[in-house]
Amino acid sequence: MSAELSDCVRKSLNRYFRDLDGQEPHAVYEMVIRTVERPMLEVVMKQANGNQSAAAEILGINRNTLRRKLTEHDLL
Repeated sequence: MSAELSDCVRKSLNRYFRDLDGQEPHAVYEMVIRTVERPMLEVVMKQANGNQSAAAEILGINRNTLRRKLTEHDLL
């Protein structure tokens, strides 16, 4: 599974750089994290039936960190 996800990210980034058409890339790290983080949070929250403590456990992060990220992505 993680290899599939890595391949997907790799292919997407290669496409992103190819499609820049001479423009300079900017803030690629932030772009990737923002792009991946929201759907990950949505899926995990659904798996946890909306239970933030369970979702935080699944993600391996602190519940307060999860709550902050949910707020940042307007998921609360």
